[in-house]
Amino acid sequence: MARPMLIRMSDAAQLDPEDRKIITLARSARARNGVAEGAAVRDETGRTYVAGTVALDSLQLSAVRTAVAMAVASGAKSLEAAALVTDAETATDEDRAAVRDLGGAGTPILLAGTDGTLRASLSV
Repeated sequence: MARPMLIRMSDAAQLDPEDRKIITLARSARARNGVAEGAAVRDETGRTYVAGTVALDSLQLSAVRTAVAMAVASGAKSLEAAALVTDAETATDEDRAAVRDLGGAGTPILLAGTDGTLRASLSV
């Protein structure tokens, strides 16, 4: 597994407004739904897809994989970025793979704490 590329606070202050937006959307999804994780992805046209963790007896999906599935189901051809709001230290290998499958190896996952503070930009 690739190690996360850490973002210094001075770098986080200069975060692109569109990246801030998907972190905010992911944080909102987590809070609104009362789930462990919130995620948002931005496709090649700038559309965003927001999701929380799915935890049914018959279906278990992380927030990232749910957001990627929503993008695919809506016709997205690629991803520009993904955001994950979580208490976890990093994204799972499965989350990284889902983002890589649609977005390619250069698509970042912006990892933020539950307060919305960017902690890292992860390589997929």
